[in-house]
Amino acid sequence: MAEPFNRRAFIKAMCATGLVLASRPSLAMASKPPLGRVVIVGGGYAGATAAKYLRLWSLGAIEVVLVEANRQFVSCPMSNLVLGGSKSINELTFGYDALQGNHGVIFRHDTVTAIDASLKKITMLGGTLSYDRLIVAPGVDFNYQEWPMLASLDAQKQVPHAWKAGWQTVNLRQQLEAMADGGVFVMNVPKAPYRCPPGPYERACQVASYFKQHKAKSRVIVLDANAEIISKKGLFAKVFNETYAGIIDYRPDNAISSINLATKTVSTEFDSIKADVLNFIPPQRAGKIAQVAGLTEKDYPWCDVNFLTYESKLVADVHVLGDSVAAGLPKSAHMASNQAKVCASAIVQLMSGNLPDAAPVFANTCYSFINDHAAMHVANVYRYDAGKKMMVSAEGGGVSISPNEKEGAYAHAWANNIWADTLS
Repeated sequence: MAEPFNRRAFIKAMCATGLVLASRPSLAMASKPPLGRVVIVGGGYAGATAAKYLRLWSLGAIEVVLVEANRQFVSCPMSNLVLGGSKSINELTFGYDALQGNHGVIFRHDTVTAIDASLKKITMLGGTLSYDRLIVAPGVDFNYQEWPMLASLDAQKQVPHAWKAGWQTVNLRQQLEAMADGGVFVMNVPKAPYRCPPGPYERACQVASYFKQHKAKSRVIVLDANAEIISKKGLFAKVFNETYAGIIDYRPDNAISSINLATKTVSTEFDSIKADVLNFIPPQRAGKIAQVAGLTEKDYPWCDVNFLTYESKLVADVHVLGDSVAAGLPKSAHMASNQAKVCASAIVQLMSGNLPDAAPVFANTCYSFINDHAAMHVANVYRYDAGKKMMVSAEGGGVSISPNEKEGAYAHAWANNIWADTLS
Protein backbone atom coordinates (compact mmCIF):
# COMPACT_ATOMS: atom_id res chain seq x y z
CA MET A 1 0.00 0.00 0.00
CA ALA A 2 2.98 2.33 0.33
CA GLU A 3 3.42 3.02 -3.38
CA PRO A 4 -0.16 4.31 -4.09
CA PHE A 5 0.10 6.62 -1.05
CA ASN A 6 3.37 8.07 -2.32
CA ARG A 7 1.93 8.56 -5.79
CA ARG A 8 -1.08 10.46 -4.45
CA ALA A 9 1.08 12.62 -2.17
CA PHE A 10 3.41 13.45 -5.03
CA ILE A 11 0.60 14.49 -7.39
CA LYS A 12 -1.05 16.52 -4.63
CA ALA A 13 2.20 18.36 -3.95
CA MET A 14 2.65 19.20 -7.64
CA CYS A 15 -0.87 20.54 -7.99
CA ALA A 16 -0.65 22.62 -4.82
CA THR A 17 2.37 24.53 -6.04
CA GLY A 18 1.46 24.94 -9.70
CA LEU A 19 4.76 23.44 -10.86
CA VAL A 20 4.84 20.73 -13.49
CA LEU A 21 7.40 17.94 -13.26
CA ALA A 22 8.05 14.93 -15.44
CA SER A 23 6.06 12.65 -13.15
CA ARG A 24 7.08 9.18 -14.33
CA PRO A 25 10.85 9.51 -13.76
CA SER A 26 10.25 11.19 -10.41
CA LEU A 27 7.75 8.57 -9.25
CA ALA A 28 10.12 5.80 -10.21
CA MET A 29 12.64 7.16 -7.69
CA ALA A 30 10.63 5.71 -4.82
CA SER A 31 12.02 2.25 -5.51
CA LYS A 32 15.56 3.35 -6.47
CA PRO A 33 18.56 3.83 -4.19
CA PRO A 34 19.06 7.39 -2.89
CA LEU A 35 20.09 9.82 -5.62
CA GLY A 36 22.58 11.72 -3.50
CA ARG A 37 22.89 14.57 -1.05
CA VAL A 38 21.93 18.21 -1.50
CA VAL A 39 23.29 20.62 1.11
CA ILE A 40 21.52 23.95 1.51
CA VAL A 41 23.25 26.91 3.11
CA GLY A 42 20.69 29.33 4.53
CA GLY A 43 17.27 28.61 6.01
CA GLY A 44 15.28 31.66 4.90
CA TYR A 45 12.36 31.57 2.49
CA ALA A 46 14.46 30.27 -0.40
CA GLY A 47 16.54 27.71 1.47
CA ALA A 48 13.74 26.28 3.60
CA THR A 49 11.36 26.01 0.64
CA ALA A 50 13.99 24.28 -1.48
CA ALA A 51 14.68 21.80 1.33
CA LYS A 52 11.01 20.89 1.67
CA TYR A 53 10.30 20.46 -2.03
CA LEU A 54 13.48 18.54 -2.77
CA ARG A 55 12.30 15.96 -0.26
CA LEU A 56 8.71 16.01 -1.52
CA TRP A 57 9.44 15.81 -5.21
CA SER A 58 12.21 13.21 -4.94
CA LEU A 59 9.96 11.12 -2.68
CA GLY A 60 12.79 11.03 -0.18
CA ALA A 61 15.37 9.78 -2.67
CA ILE A 62 17.52 12.89 -2.16
CA GLU A 63 19.08 13.46 1.24
CA VAL A 64 18.72 17.13 2.17
CA VAL A 65 20.84 18.85 4.80
CA LEU A 66 19.86 22.40 5.73
CA VAL A 67 22.63 24.42 7.40
CA GLU A 68 21.42 27.55 9.20
CA ALA A 69 23.18 29.73 11.77
CA ASN A 70 19.92 30.64 13.55
CA ARG A 71 17.79 28.17 15.43
CA GLN A 72 14.59 29.99 14.50
CA PHE A 73 13.11 31.48 11.34
CA VAL A 74 12.09 35.14 11.69
CA SER A 75 9.98 36.56 8.86
CA CYS A 76 11.02 39.86 7.29
CA PRO A 77 7.63 40.18 5.56
CA MET A 78 5.20 41.66 8.12
CA SER A 79 8.08 42.83 10.36
CA ASN A 80 7.35 46.51 9.66
CA LEU A 81 4.10 45.92 11.54
CA VAL A 82 6.18 45.42 14.68
CA LEU A 83 7.28 49.05 14.28
CA GLY A 84 3.68 50.15 13.83
CA GLY A 85 2.65 48.16 16.89
CA SER A 86 0.10 45.72 15.43
CA LYS A 87 2.45 42.69 15.42
CA SER A 88 4.97 41.30 17.87
CA ILE A 89 8.23 39.68 16.81
CA ASN A 90 7.05 36.42 18.41
CA GLU A 91 4.20 36.23 15.90
CA LEU A 92 6.79 36.22 13.10
CA THR A 93 9.10 33.63 14.67
CA PHE A 94 8.93 29.92 13.80
CA GLY A 95 10.92 26.74 14.30
CA TYR A 96 12.30 24.26 11.79
CA ASP A 97 10.81 21.20 13.51
CA ALA A 98 8.18 20.49 10.84
CA LEU A 99 10.76 20.39 8.04
CA GLN A 100 12.58 17.73 10.02
CA GLY A 101 9.57 15.79 11.31
CA ASN A 102 7.28 15.99 8.29
CA HIS A 103 9.81 15.83 5.48
CA GLY A 104 13.00 14.31 6.83
CA VAL A 105 15.16 17.38 6.27
CA ILE A 106 18.38 17.14 8.30
CA PHE A 107 18.87 20.41 10.18
CA ARG A 108 22.35 21.56 11.15
CA HIS A 109 22.61 24.61 13.39
CA ASP A 110 25.99 25.87 12.26
CA THR A 111 27.79 28.61 10.33
CA VAL A 112 29.43 27.90 6.98
CA THR A 113 32.86 29.49 6.68
CA ALA A 114 34.11 28.10 3.35
CA ILE A 115 33.01 26.19 0.27
CA ASP A 116 35.40 24.01 -1.75
CA ALA A 117 33.62 23.37 -5.04
CA SER A 118 36.48 21.22 -6.39
CA LEU A 119 36.05 18.75 -3.52
CA LYS A 120 32.29 19.36 -3.20
CA LYS A 121 32.67 20.11 0.49
CA ILE A 122 31.60 22.86 2.85
CA THR A 123 33.43 23.83 6.02
CA MET A 124 31.43 24.87 9.07
CA LEU A 125 32.47 26.00 12.52
CA GLY A 126 31.47 22.52 13.69
CA GLY A 127 33.04 20.40 10.94
CA THR A 128 32.82 19.60 7.24
CA LEU A 129 30.10 18.20 5.02
CA SER A 130 30.22 16.80 1.47
CA TYR A 131 27.55 17.29 -1.16
CA ASP A 132 26.52 16.18 -4.65
CA ARG A 133 24.82 19.50 -5.28
CA LEU A 134 24.88 22.62 -3.16
CA ILE A 135 22.28 25.39 -2.79
CA VAL A 136 23.45 28.73 -1.41
CA ALA A 137 20.61 30.95 -0.16
CA PRO A 138 22.29 33.49 2.14
CA GLY A 139 20.02 36.49 1.59
CA VAL A 140 21.72 39.87 1.60
CA ASP A 141 24.81 41.24 3.26
CA PHE A 142 25.28 44.90 4.13
CA ASN A 143 28.00 46.99 2.54
CA TYR A 144 29.59 49.20 5.20
CA GLN A 145 32.54 50.23 3.05
CA GLU A 146 31.36 53.85 3.06
CA TRP A 147 29.88 53.59 6.55
CA PRO A 148 32.52 51.99 8.80
CA MET A 149 31.15 53.82 11.84
CA LEU A 150 27.95 51.72 11.57
CA ALA A 151 29.56 48.31 11.09
CA SER A 152 29.87 47.38 14.79
CA LEU A 153 27.18 45.81 16.93
CA ASP A 154 27.29 48.72 19.37
CA ALA A 155 26.71 51.22 16.55
CA GLN A 156 23.76 49.21 15.24
CA LYS A 157 22.21 49.23 18.69
CA GLN A 158 22.19 53.03 18.47
CA VAL A 159 21.25 53.19 14.79
CA PRO A 160 19.54 49.93 13.81
CA HIS A 161 18.89 49.00 10.19
CA ALA A 162 16.20 46.43 11.16
CA TRP A 163 16.43 45.11 7.60
CA LYS A 164 16.82 41.57 8.88
CA ALA A 165 13.92 40.92 11.21
CA GLY A 166 14.84 40.14 14.80
CA TRP A 167 16.40 41.98 17.71
CA GLN A 168 17.03 45.13 15.66
CA THR A 169 13.33 45.30 14.78
CA VAL A 170 12.45 45.16 18.48
CA ASN A 171 15.17 47.70 19.29
CA LEU A 172 13.87 50.17 16.71
CA ARG A 173 10.31 49.80 18.04
CA GLN A 174 11.55 50.48 21.57
CA GLN A 175 13.34 53.62 20.39
CA LEU A 176 10.13 54.86 18.78
CA GLU A 177 8.18 54.21 21.98
CA ALA A 178 10.79 56.05 24.08
CA MET A 179 10.93 59.06 21.75
CA ALA A 180 9.18 62.19 23.04
CA ASP A 181 6.14 63.49 21.20
CA GLY A 182 7.43 66.07 18.74
CA GLY A 183 10.53 64.04 17.93
CA VAL A 184 11.86 63.31 14.44
CA PHE A 185 12.31 59.85 12.94
CA VAL A 186 14.77 59.91 10.05
CA MET A 187 15.17 56.95 7.71
CA ASN A 188 16.87 56.42 4.39
CA VAL A 189 16.12 54.37 1.28
CA PRO A 190 19.29 52.89 -0.27
CA LYS A 191 19.98 52.97 -3.96
CA ALA A 192 18.25 50.06 -5.73
CA PRO A 193 18.56 47.13 -5.93
CA TYR A 194 17.98 46.09 -2.34
CA ARG A 195 15.85 43.57 -0.46
CA CYS A 196 12.10 44.28 -0.76
CA PRO A 197 11.70 47.41 -2.93
CA PRO A 198 8.49 48.65 -1.23
CA GLY A 199 9.75 47.83 2.26
CA PRO A 200 11.17 51.27 3.22
CA TYR A 201 8.04 53.07 2.05
CA GLU A 202 5.83 50.67 4.02
CA ARG A 203 8.10 51.30 7.03
CA ALA A 204 7.57 55.05 6.73
CA CYS A 205 3.81 54.46 6.71
CA GLN A 206 3.93 52.17 9.74
CA VAL A 207 5.91 54.67 11.80
CA ALA A 208 3.66 57.50 10.65
CA SER A 209 0.59 55.46 11.63
CA TYR A 210 2.03 54.97 15.11
CA PHE A 211 2.78 58.68 15.40
CA LYS A 212 -0.68 59.67 14.15
CA GLN A 213 -2.29 57.54 16.87
CA HIS A 214 0.10 58.19 19.76
CA LYS A 215 2.56 61.03 19.04
CA ALA A 216 0.75 63.50 16.82
CA LYS A 217 3.47 66.15 16.97
CA SER A 218 6.18 63.82 15.66
CA ARG A 219 7.19 63.45 12.05
CA VAL A 220 8.96 61.12 9.62
CA ILE A 221 11.66 62.26 7.20
CA VAL A 222 12.41 59.83 4.37
CA LEU A 223 15.73 60.41 2.55
CA ASP A 224 15.57 58.43 -0.69
CA ALA A 225 18.80 57.88 -2.65
CA ASN A 226 16.63 57.04 -5.68
CA ALA A 227 15.12 59.65 -7.98
CA GLU A 228 11.59 58.58 -7.06
CA ILE A 229 9.56 55.98 -5.19
CA ILE A 230 10.56 52.75 -6.93
CA SER A 231 7.60 50.50 -6.06
CA LYS A 232 3.86 51.28 -5.98
CA LYS A 233 4.83 54.86 -6.69
CA GLY A 234 1.38 56.34 -7.24
CA LEU A 235 -0.12 54.56 -4.23
CA PHE A 236 2.63 55.47 -1.79
CA ALA A 237 2.80 59.07 -3.05
CA LYS A 238 -0.91 59.48 -2.41
CA VAL A 239 -0.66 57.96 1.07
CA PHE A 240 2.30 60.20 1.93
CA ASN A 241 0.54 63.34 0.66
CA GLU A 242 -2.95 62.65 1.95
CA THR A 243 -3.15 60.08 4.76
CA TYR A 244 0.09 61.29 6.35
CA ALA A 245 0.18 64.92 5.23
CA GLY A 246 2.23 66.90 7.72
CA ILE A 247 3.73 63.70 9.18
CA ILE A 248 5.77 62.17 6.34
CA ASP A 249 8.30 64.41 4.62
CA TYR A 250 9.48 62.45 1.58
CA ARG A 251 12.66 63.70 -0.13
CA PRO A 252 13.78 61.95 -3.36
CA ASP A 253 17.33 62.23 -4.69
CA ASN A 254 18.56 62.74 -1.13
CA ALA A 255 21.34 60.23 -0.57
CA ILE A 256 23.00 60.48 2.84
CA SER A 257 26.60 61.64 2.47
CA SER A 258 27.73 61.59 6.12
CA ILE A 259 26.56 60.49 9.56
CA ASN A 260 27.49 61.79 12.99
CA LEU A 261 26.76 58.79 15.16
CA ALA A 262 27.12 60.67 18.46
CA THR A 263 24.45 63.25 17.61
CA LYS A 264 22.43 61.13 15.15
CA THR A 265 22.86 63.88 12.56
CA VAL A 266 22.90 63.06 8.85
CA SER A 267 23.94 65.21 5.94
CA THR A 268 22.83 65.14 2.32
CA GLU A 269 23.80 67.30 -0.63
CA PHE A 270 21.02 69.67 0.39
CA ASP A 271 20.69 69.65 4.16
CA SER A 272 21.82 68.55 7.62
CA ILE A 273 19.19 66.82 9.74
CA LYS A 274 19.26 65.80 13.39
CA ALA A 275 17.21 62.74 14.26
CA ASP A 276 15.76 61.68 17.58
CA VAL A 277 15.53 58.16 16.15
CA LEU A 278 17.69 57.28 13.16
CA ASN A 279 17.10 54.23 10.95
CA PHE A 280 19.88 53.72 8.42
CA ILE A 281 19.37 50.96 5.83
CA PRO A 282 22.78 50.22 4.26
CA PRO A 283 23.43 49.40 0.61
CA GLN A 284 23.25 45.66 -0.01
CA ARG A 285 24.96 42.81 -1.84
CA ALA A 286 24.87 39.02 -2.01
CA GLY A 287 25.27 37.26 1.34
CA LYS A 288 28.80 36.88 2.64
CA ILE A 289 29.20 33.17 1.94
CA ALA A 290 28.33 33.77 -1.74
CA GLN A 291 31.23 36.21 -1.91
CA VAL A 292 33.59 33.84 -0.06
CA ALA A 293 32.66 30.95 -2.37
CA GLY A 294 33.45 32.91 -5.53
CA LEU A 295 29.83 33.11 -6.68
CA THR A 296 30.12 36.82 -7.48
CA GLU A 297 32.35 38.54 -10.00
CA LYS A 298 34.91 41.03 -8.73
CA ASP A 299 33.28 44.37 -7.88
CA TYR A 300 29.82 43.01 -8.80
CA PRO A 301 27.53 42.49 -5.80
CA TRP A 302 25.12 39.80 -7.08
CA CYS A 303 25.25 36.20 -8.37
CA ASP A 304 24.61 35.35 -12.02
CA VAL A 305 22.70 32.10 -12.51
CA ASN A 306 21.10 29.90 -15.15
CA PHE A 307 17.41 30.65 -14.63
CA LEU A 308 16.32 27.14 -15.65
CA THR A 309 18.19 25.58 -12.73
CA TYR A 310 19.56 28.50 -10.67
CA GLU A 311 22.99 26.93 -11.03
CA SER A 312 25.78 29.48 -10.72
CA LYS A 313 27.37 30.59 -13.97
CA LEU A 314 30.72 30.65 -12.17
CA VAL A 315 30.75 27.44 -10.09
CA ALA A 316 29.41 24.07 -11.27
CA ASP A 317 26.87 22.14 -9.18
CA VAL A 318 26.29 25.14 -6.92
CA HIS A 319 22.87 26.79 -7.12
CA VAL A 320 22.05 30.27 -5.80
CA LEU A 321 18.59 31.36 -4.64
CA GLY A 322 16.78 34.35 -3.24
CA ASP A 323 17.99 37.88 -2.67
CA SER A 324 21.58 37.12 -3.72
CA VAL A 325 20.55 36.41 -7.32
CA ALA A 326 21.23 39.02 -10.02
CA ALA A 327 17.78 38.74 -11.53
CA GLY A 328 16.74 42.31 -12.23
CA LEU A 329 13.53 41.27 -10.45
CA PRO A 330 12.10 42.16 -7.03
CA LYS A 331 14.05 40.73 -4.10
CA SER A 332 11.00 39.47 -2.24
CA ALA A 333 9.98 36.45 -0.15
CA HIS A 334 7.47 35.34 -2.78
CA MET A 335 10.13 35.53 -5.48
CA ALA A 336 12.58 33.55 -3.34
CA SER A 337 9.97 30.87 -2.69
CA ASN A 338 9.22 30.45 -6.40
CA GLN A 339 12.89 30.40 -7.36
CA ALA A 340 13.34 27.63 -4.79
CA LYS A 341 10.59 25.52 -6.36
CA VAL A 342 12.00 25.92 -9.88
CA CYS A 343 15.44 25.00 -8.54
CA ALA A 344 14.15 22.00 -6.55
CA SER A 345 12.29 20.72 -9.60
CA ALA A 346 15.40 21.12 -11.77
CA ILE A 347 17.68 19.36 -9.29
CA VAL A 348 15.30 16.40 -8.96
CA GLN A 349 15.29 16.05 -12.74
CA LEU A 350 19.05 16.52 -13.14
CA MET A 351 19.87 14.00 -10.42
CA SER A 352 17.46 11.58 -12.12
CA GLY A 353 19.24 11.93 -15.47
CA ASN A 354 16.52 14.11 -17.00
CA LEU A 355 16.34 17.66 -18.34
CA PRO A 356 14.76 20.46 -16.27
CA ASP A 357 11.65 22.33 -17.31
CA ALA A 358 12.59 24.47 -20.32
CA ALA A 359 9.91 27.13 -19.73
CA PRO A 360 9.32 27.90 -16.05
CA VAL A 361 6.62 30.39 -15.10
CA PHE A 362 5.90 31.93 -11.72
CA ALA A 363 4.27 34.95 -10.10
CA ASN A 364 5.31 37.45 -7.47
CA THR A 365 3.00 39.26 -5.08
CA CYS A 366 3.95 41.88 -2.54
CA TYR A 367 1.63 43.49 0.01
CA SER A 368 2.33 46.73 1.87
CA PHE A 369 0.45 47.92 4.95
CA ILE A 370 -0.19 51.64 5.34
CA ASN A 371 -1.59 51.31 8.89
CA ASP A 372 -2.74 48.54 11.24
CA HIS A 373 -5.41 47.17 8.91
CA ALA A 374 -5.25 48.55 5.36
CA ALA A 375 -2.86 47.24 2.72
CA MET A 376 -2.21 47.37 -1.02
CA HIS A 377 -0.47 45.02 -3.41
CA VAL A 378 1.51 44.70 -6.60
CA ALA A 379 1.66 41.42 -8.50
CA ASN A 380 3.30 40.22 -11.67
CA VAL A 381 3.85 37.07 -13.72
CA TYR A 382 7.30 36.09 -15.00
CA ARG A 383 8.15 33.69 -17.81
CA TYR A 384 11.47 32.30 -18.98
CA ASP A 385 12.63 33.95 -22.22
CA ALA A 386 14.82 31.47 -24.09
CA GLY A 387 16.35 34.21 -26.23
CA LYS A 388 17.32 36.43 -23.31
CA LYS A 389 17.94 33.41 -21.05
CA MET A 390 16.23 35.07 -18.12
CA MET A 391 12.87 35.50 -16.42
CA VAL A 392 10.93 38.43 -17.90
CA SER A 393 7.69 40.18 -17.03
CA ALA A 394 4.70 38.68 -18.82
CA GLU A 395 0.95 39.19 -19.02
CA GLY A 396 -0.94 39.09 -15.75
CA GLY A 397 -0.59 40.77 -12.39
CA GLY A 398 -1.54 44.31 -11.51
CA VAL A 399 -1.61 46.83 -8.71
CA SER A 400 -4.24 47.92 -6.18
CA ILE A 401 -6.52 50.85 -6.96
CA SER A 402 -6.12 52.01 -3.37
CA PRO A 403 -5.22 50.55 0.02
CA ASN A 404 -8.10 49.03 1.98
CA GLU A 405 -8.89 46.66 4.83
CA LYS A 406 -9.97 43.80 2.55
CA GLU A 407 -6.48 43.77 1.07
CA GLY A 408 -5.14 43.88 4.61
CA ALA A 409 -7.00 40.62 5.28
CA TYR A 410 -5.59 39.18 2.04
CA ALA A 411 -2.09 40.20 3.14
CA HIS A 412 -2.43 38.35 6.44
CA ALA A 413 -3.73 35.29 4.56
CA TRP A 414 -0.80 35.52 2.13
CA ALA A 415 1.63 35.57 5.06
CA ASN A 416 0.00 32.59 6.77
CA ASN A 417 0.05 30.65 3.49
CA ILE A 418 3.70 31.31 2.66
CA TRP A 419 4.79 30.50 6.23
CA ALA A 420 2.95 27.18 6.02
CA ASP A 421 4.26 26.46 2.53
CA THR A 422 7.83 27.17 3.60
CA LEU A 423 8.02 25.57 7.02
CA SER A 424 5.31 22.96 7.53
